[in-house]
Formats: sequence, C-alpha cells, structure tokens
Amino acid sequence: MTKRMKALAATVVADKAYPLNEAISLVKTNAKAKFDETIEISMNLGIDPRHADQMVRGVVGLPNGTGKTVRVGVFARGPKADEARAAGADVVGADDLAALVQEGKIDFDRCIATPDMMALVGRLGKVLGPRGLMPNPKLGTVTMDVKGAVTAAKAGQVEFRAEKAGIIHAGIGKASFGQEELLANARAFVDAIQKSRPTGAKGTFVKKVAVSSTMGVGVSVDVSSLQG
Repeated sequence: MTKRMKALAATVVADKAYPLNEAISLVKTNAKAKFDETIEISMNLGIDPRHADQMVRGVVGLPNGTGKTVRVGVFARGPKADEARAAGADVVGADDLAALVQEGKIDFDRCIATPDMMALVGRLGKVLGPRGLMPNPKLGTVTMDVKGAVTAAKAGQVEFRAEKAGIIHAGIGKASFGQEELLANARAFVDAIQKSRPTGAKGTFVKKVAVSSTMGVGVSVDVSSLQG
C-alpha cells in the first residue's frame, strides 16, 4: 500500500459501518486526486444471479445526474433518426452504424434502438453484449420514444446489473457534487435496487454496502441507514 493509501485508510475506522450520510462525507473529504473523482456505491446482495429468478437488472434516473458526459448511439431510420439527432444523440445510423460497430468503432456509452432495427442490431450481439451495450426493451433502450430515451440517458440515467458474485455497483456522482446531491443520488439508487428485489431472493437481500471514490478507500455503510 502506498503512503497516500495508508494515510487515507487511517481516516477510516476498521470494521465500522458508518451511516450513509457520514460515509459519503468521509469519501468526499478523502477524494483529493488532481481530477474530479467519481463517487461509487457497491452493494452485496443475497442473490445468485446464475438463476434467472434471482437476477437484478434495471435503470434508475439519478435526481442530480452522474456528472459524466454520456455519449448516446441510436439505431434508427427516417423520422426516428431525425428525432434522435434533435434530442442530442451523438451517433445515429442504421446499416452504416452497424458496419462501424462491427469494425470495433464504438463511439457511445449507451445504445438505443427502435424495435424495427433489432433484426440488424441482433447481429451485433457478440460485439455489444460483452460491453453491456445491447439494447433491451426492459431497460427502455428498445423503444419508439427515441426522444425520451435519449433525454433520459443524457440526464443521468444509470443502468445496473448484478455480477456473478451478487455484487452491484454504480457511479452516483462526482466528488465536486454537494453532500446533499450525493446523498439524494445514493438513496435513489438504493431505492431502485430494493424495488428490483427478485421473487427468487430469500433471506437478507442487502447484505453489505460500501461507498468509495476512484482513487480512495472503501467505507462500509450501515445497512439500516439506507432508508433515511
């Protein structure tokens, strides 16, 4: 561990679970890198994502955004393509965009498609899937409401999905955000996860929670403080 990390670790009491508000304040105070660090939240859930009835996946709009510029790609034709461009999409196309993706030229962080484009987009599954970019109607990224989907993505909508170990995480803002902004974003994310509890989940759903910054140490959160 570097001297910097040792100094940061010394500010956190080992084995202590902090109230959410205090944990965010501590992480925010320790975010002293030369760039605006991302504040992240990680949740260890009592699920086994290998079973279909225990998967946790969805999207949530953070009230104060993420502080990150999201590049949006849209597969659409005709009026819907025009609608996407007008809404602020960064890349819009059909066969031409599919060709770029096949070449590995993926200049977007969120991918949206109209239903009629899924036959084309489906052939890109091996490229988009591993990157978590495959459009999905359950996530609102396969839709005729192109304008709404693009606007939501640009405004700070966060997609979440449980990993194999049952851990789910996301960025909830930047260190430059105010304390209350980060707290509101964290509560919105936690609320979305709890509302997404699958029918197959038994026992304790939220087992452990921690917050951290890009270059900082993790701070354990008292699960009972999540509801505020």
